[in-house]
Amino acid sequence: MANYKEIVTKAVIAKGKKSFTTKASVNVNNKPSTILGCWVINHNFSGEKIGKQISINGSYDVNIWYSYDNDTKTEVVKDTNHYNEIISMHSRDEESSTEEIIVRSLKQPNCVKVDINGNSIEYVVEKELGIELVDDVKVKVEASGDEDPWDEIPEEEKTEDIEKKIDKEVEENFIDEAI
Repeated sequence: MANYKEIVTKAVIAKGKKSFTTKASVNVNNKPSTILGCWVINHNFSGEKIGKQISINGSYDVNIWYSYDNDTKTEVVKDTNHYNEIISMHSRDEESSTEEIIVRSLKQPNCVKVDINGNSIEYVVEKELGIELVDDVKVKVEASGDEDPWDEIPEEEKTEDIEKKIDKEVEENFIDEAI
C-alpha cells in the first residue's frame, strides 16, 4: 500500500506577458531641426493585486537629443513618464489572499518612433512586462517505507602510516648510485 505525504511549497499559479505601446509628446524651447537620438532609462515598476486584476505602476525617463537653429546647436530634453497598466489575470487555482505578484520587464522600454511637430517632439515607446502570481500549494508525493541503503565509508590511511610506507619504499642511495 502506498504511503503519501503532503508538501507545502510556493509555486507559480498564473503567468503571463503583455506588450504596451505609449505615445507621448514633450514641448521644447527651440524649434527642432533634426532628431539625433532617443533613449529610455531609469525604468522602475511594481505590481499589486486589486480584486482579480493586477495594477502595475511604473515610470521611466525619455531623453531626446535634437538639433535646432538649422542644425547648428544641440540640446537634450528629458521627459519622465508615469504609467499605470491594469491587467486581468486568471489564476489556475482558487483565489487567495496570500498571493505574491512578481513583475519583470521582458523587453525594456524602447523609443521606436520620434517625430517633430512644431515646437513639440512626439515619440512612441514600447515595453513588454511579464507577470507571475505565486502562492502556497500542497503537493502530494508517494513516500515508500523503505529507506535508501547507507554507503560504507572506508577508513582513510593516517598520515603517519603513509610516511612510514614511503620511508620503506624509497632507496636513499639512489642518487649516489646514479652518479
